[in-house]
Amino acid sequence: MEHLKVYQRNTLLIRDRELVIEGPIPPERLRQLHMHEQLHAFRRPAEQLEALIEIAELPEGRIIACIDQDTIVGYVTFHYPDELERWSDANMEDLVELGAVEVASNYRSGGISKQMIQTAFAEGQLDRMIVYTTEYYWHWDLEGMKLSVWEYRTMMERVMQSVGMVWFATDDPEICSHPANCLMVRVGPDVPLSSVEQFDRVRFRQRFMY
Repeated sequence: MEHLKVYQRNTLLIRDRELVIEGPIPPERLRQLHMHEQLHAFRRPAEQLEALIEIAELPEGRIIACIDQDTIVGYVTFHYPDELERWSDANMEDLVELGAVEVASNYRSGGISKQMIQTAFAEGQLDRMIVYTTEYYWHWDLEGMKLSVWEYRTMMERVMQSVGMVWFATDDPEICSHPANCLMVRVGPDVPLSSVEQFDRVRFRQRFMY
């Protein structure tokens, strides 16, 4: 299927610094940028930038970033499910994962995460897609944010709810392994019922869970 990508660019003023939130960013633009040294939650900054470029090169891949001059200080990724995860079993062209969300610690508390995610959904770009995110507490920077597990969970829910993502039940073992973990989903208004039913079959592998 063809993936609609409508480039957006907005400015955001945080602590007297004018930041730019833009995307989906093409790979050639990403190659002109640097990663902030505090963006190391998943891998070293330079390696993470290479990963973002690889995602941007995918037909379905989307990178939304917050940029301070020529430095990426926050980013959000969208891509098909990893082939090792259950969500790829459906082999759906209209199922996309909202993957990593990361903001450099010096730039937090300014609403950057919410604005990046809202940029991704602007102008109905993802209205034909089921977009899901899996939230695991062990990925959260509880110490850096000085929040409890439940406070962080509430914060993440509010960010995701800003684009219409809601909590969905599942019998996925990793999500069920801790009550703070959750699956959040937005079913676009143009998604066919057949895709919703297919996604439901992946959410629940044990039939008695329906």
